[in-house]
Amino acid sequence: MTDLFRKKIIVRSEDQPAHDRLARTLSWPHLVALGVGAIVGTGILTLIGVGADRAGPAVLISFLVAGAICACAALCYAEMATMIPASGSAYTYSYAVLGEVIAWVVGWSLILEYSLVVSTVAVGWSGYAVGFLRGLGIILPDWLTHGPAVAGRLFDGTFHFTAHGVNVPAVFIIAVVAGLLTLGTKESARINTVLVVVKIVTLALFVAVALPHFDVAHLHPFAPYGFGSTAGEGGVKFGVMGAAAIIFFAFYGFDAISTAAEETKNPERDLAIGIIGSMAACTVIYMVVAVAAVGAVKFDVFGKSAEPLALILRSLGQPGVATVVAAAAAIALPTVILGFLYGQSRIFLVMARDGFLPPALAKISTRGTPARITLVTAIFVSVIAALTPLDVIASLANAGTLCAFVAVAACVLVLRRRDPGARRPFRTPWAWVVAPLAILGCLYLFTSLQTVTQESFLVWNTLGLLVYFLWGRQHAVAR
Repeated sequence: MTDLFRKKIIVRSEDQPAHDRLARTLSWPHLVALGVGAIVGTGILTLIGVGADRAGPAVLISFLVAGAICACAALCYAEMATMIPASGSAYTYSYAVLGEVIAWVVGWSLILEYSLVVSTVAVGWSGYAVGFLRGLGIILPDWLTHGPAVAGRLFDGTFHFTAHGVNVPAVFIIAVVAGLLTLGTKESARINTVLVVVKIVTLALFVAVALPHFDVAHLHPFAPYGFGSTAGEGGVKFGVMGAAAIIFFAFYGFDAISTAAEETKNPERDLAIGIIGSMAACTVIYMVVAVAAVGAVKFDVFGKSAEPLALILRSLGQPGVATVVAAAAAIALPTVILGFLYGQSRIFLVMARDGFLPPALAKISTRGTPARITLVTAIFVSVIAALTPLDVIASLANAGTLCAFVAVAACVLVLRRRDPGARRPFRTPWAWVVAPLAILGCLYLFTSLQTVTQESFLVWNTLGLLVYFLWGRQHAVAR
């Protein structure tokens, strides 16, 4: 029984055999760009509408609540990433501090998070790409652009199957990003930085056009559905906290930075800058965009829209700017795919080193990248993007992330008690306040998710534990 909680001895990158080492090519600007690229994506472009539909103008508070919880988690990540500068993120920290079986649950949950985010964004990009091609007179048949799609709104409890096919554009963009990652991490980071700039300029354009139309009358009633989390039709939860549980999706992505530890030139300094810097930048960006949005038009105008920012601009008589924003969003969306596909491949890499996946997948290419595991990861998420009805399960990504955030905050507290004198290049300020707030906040957000999401998450991890006890435990190589 004790081997369920055996701890992994972390092997620093410098002590790895030369053929197993990842190339150290990233500095803190690359990490900040990676974080911003992963965080700022479909969340702010679409979920501001979902949030406004559930909380009204009080969606501003929902953003603050979700941002504050993520900020606490980010501080905990910064401490753990600089103490344990190894790939694997929350999975690795849990294995070193909490034990093997907990690490497995966290790793299994991260598979859920990263896979669904990559697949969801790829399907979202596919929609933009198909629309763009249609504008050029190129009409692709539905069976090449839709998987087993579902009717109904994202995060809604009402849906049914409407089509069967394969989403080829989604598979295509995943293949492009995976190919870029196998070419080299530094090259990927450079392209990512350019696309992040495009994304930020696009949001700045939206704010510049929408903010002058701010009308305080649009903020009344401020919280039409209350501040708690109240179940509505179809299991959807309304109110500030119900909206915050979904908007949380828009904030995470900074955790992908911690998976870059082995490829960072100065991890003890740069990881903390990357994690906290990207989180701070994105919080400011989100709040400014949210204020501009809810102040420009009434929330019920864009609350049910799949493209709320573009709809707001059209409502203000700016269809040309709306087109520019939509086009730039489509161009920049692959940065989210890059950030999460990068992170998931590194987590799979460490799980392969630990024996939970075939060790041959951990082989590093001559370019210093984990080409084999990147290819396998790309195939895995491509199948999901091509064939899975994502609207049914997309919010499961939130549950997986909440699990990882709780584990990292718990690692901080355990190490503060177990080894208070350990070297901490970055120390979480007020750790005994910040870490518990991260844990309690994440648990509360989990209870604010709709019931079907909570139940599905428990089923997913029950399946994961069966896999662990029947296969993973026998193959684990704690070292």
